[in-house]
Amino acid sequence: MPAQGNLYDAVVVGGGPAGLTAALYLARARYRVIVVEGDRFGGQITITDQIVNYPGVLSTSGTQLTDTMRQQAQSFGAEFRLAQVTGLDVDSDVKVVRTTKGDLRCLAVLMATGASPRQIGFEGEKDFRGRGVAYCATCDGEFFTGKRVFVVGGGFAAAEEGAFLTRYASHVTILVRGDDFTCAPATADVAKNNPDVDVLYNTEVVRVQGKDAVRSITYRNRVAGEETTYAAEDGDRIGVFVFAGYAPASQLLQGVCQLDPHGYVLTDADHMTTADGVFAAGDVCVKELRQVATAVGEAAATSTSMERYLKAAHDRTGLVPQAPEARPVAEQKAVGSRDAGQAAQSGAASATGRGMANAAQVAGSTGPGSQLIDAAMAQQLQPVFDRMERALQLRLHLADDDVSAELRAYMEALAALTPKLDVAVADSTVDPQDQLPYVDVCRNGEPTGLQFHGVPGGHEFTSFVLGLYNAAGPGQPLDDADRKAIDAIESPVDLTVIVGLSCTMCPEVVTAAQHVAALNPNVTARVYDVNRFPALRERYNVMSVPCLVVRPEGAQERVSFGRKGLSQVLELVG
Repeated sequence: MPAQGNLYDAVVVGGGPAGLTAALYLARARYRVIVVEGDRFGGQITITDQIVNYPGVLSTSGTQLTDTMRQQAQSFGAEFRLAQVTGLDVDSDVKVVRTTKGDLRCLAVLMATGASPRQIGFEGEKDFRGRGVAYCATCDGEFFTGKRVFVVGGGFAAAEEGAFLTRYASHVTILVRGDDFTCAPATADVAKNNPDVDVLYNTEVVRVQGKDAVRSITYRNRVAGEETTYAAEDGDRIGVFVFAGYAPASQLLQGVCQLDPHGYVLTDADHMTTADGVFAAGDVCVKELRQVATAVGEAAATSTSMERYLKAAHDRTGLVPQAPEARPVAEQKAVGSRDAGQAAQSGAASATGRGMANAAQVAGSTGPGSQLIDAAMAQQLQPVFDRMERALQLRLHLADDDVSAELRAYMEALAALTPKLDVAVADSTVDPQDQLPYVDVCRNGEPTGLQFHGVPGGHEFTSFVLGLYNAAGPGQPLDDADRKAIDAIESPVDLTVIVGLSCTMCPEVVTAAQHVAALNPNVTARVYDVNRFPALRERYNVMSVPCLVVRPEGAQERVSFGRKGLSQVLELVG
C-alpha cells in the first residue's frame, strides 16, 4: 500500500480563480489539497487592471483579488507549488500528476487550467507581435500614447479594453466581426458612447503591414466586400490589439477525457469529466460566460462534488491522506512559506499593489525610504531574508536626478530590514552613458550579473526580491534539465529584459533571466524599465513587453517578445 504521508486528496492544476476557490473549499473541509501552477498564481485575470463587477468588491485589480483568494486557501492548509504539469496518469484509484518538480499522487484531480488569448491568424499578426500587435491593454497600452489604435473583437474584452485604451491612444477603432457586440449592453455602451471610440461592424482584419512596426492596417467589410486601408501619417506607428476570445488550455486532457470540437472540457452534472476522478472547472470548460464570478461559483460547486467523491474513495481504498494544518491568515508570514522561493514570490507580490513611491513621496518622507515599506510588507519579506545564505551588496550607480533619489531611498529601506543586505554608492567615475540610475547586485564584492536600470517598482518588485533570493542562495528549486542547461553555458551571454512596471507577464521573464545569471558567471541579466529608457525602446522597436534581447558573445543578437519561463529562456540562450 502506498505511503499515505505522500498522498494528496486532490491535486488542482491551475492557480486562477477557479483553482484557488476549489483549494479553499477542499482545504476548509479538511481534505489535503495542493495547487500546481506553471506561471504565476492568479491566472489570466491578473492582467486586468480594474475589476468592478465582482459581487461584494467595489473595485480591485485582478492581482489583488487573487492574492486574497490564495491567502484564504492557504489559511485552511492548502499547499502550493510552482511547476509545469507534464502529464497525467489517472487510470487507477491513486492518480499521478507528473510535474517538472516531481510526481504528485492523489485520489482526485481538478483541472482548472483556464484559457489563453486566441490569435486570429490575419496576415502579419505573428510577424508583428510585440511590434504593434498586442493582446494586453494593461501591459502595452502606454506604448501607443498619442497614436491610432485598432481593437479586434466584439466581446466583453474588446469593449472594455477598447474604452480603456483611450487613456493613451489618440483614437480607438473597434472592428467587430458581427453586426453588434456579443457582450452585455452595459459593457458595450461604455465603448459605443465614448467619443474617442469608433465601432465598425461586420468588419474583419485582412492584414497589417510595416517594416519594423505596424504602419498600416487593412480591413474588410464582410457585407459589402470592400477593403479599407488606414496608413499612419509620416511613417508613424499604429497599434492593433486582438481580443478575439480564448483557446482552452486542455492539452493535458487530450486522450484522457472527452473534449468538444473547440477543445473545451465536457463535464457531467457533478462537474466530473469522462475520466473517473478527474474534475474540471473554470474557463477550460464548456460554458456561456467566462468571468471571475462564474469561475468561482463553478469551482465551489465542483469542490462539493469532489468532497463526496473523496469520501467514497477513502472508504473504497482505505487510503486517507493526512489532513491539512489550518493556519489563521494573521499568523501566516508568507503565503506558500513551505517553500522559500514561493514565499519570496508571495511576499513580493503583496507589495506589488503598493508599488513604488514617486520622487515627491520620497522627498516628503521623514527618513530615507521611511514611507516605502510598511509593516505588513516587511512581515511578508522577512521569511525570504531569513533563508538567504549569503550577504549581498546593493551597489548603486546614480545620477543627480529624482529617479536616482527614489532608487537610493528604496534600496536603503529594503536593506534596513535585514543585515544580509547593505547599500553602497559607486564613485562618480561611472560612464555617464551607462543608462543611469541602476542597482548592481554584488556578492563578495563582485557583481552577480543582476542589474535593474530604473526603479524596480510595480510588478517588478516581485522579480527583484526573487533575484536577491536566487543570488544569495539557496534560491528557487530547479529541475535537473534546467540546471544542466545553465551549467552548460560556457561563453559570455548578455540578457537584456525590457519591461513595463504595470505588466504582469514581465516578472516571469525577469526572474528566469536573473536566475540563470545568479548561477552562471558567464551570464549577465540587465533589466530596464522601458519608460525610463526610451532610446532602448526605439532601438528595438518595443511596442509590447516583455522584450528579451539575447546577445551571445560573437553571435547575432536575438529579440523575442512575450511571457517565457526558465526553460524557454534557456532555449533562446542555447
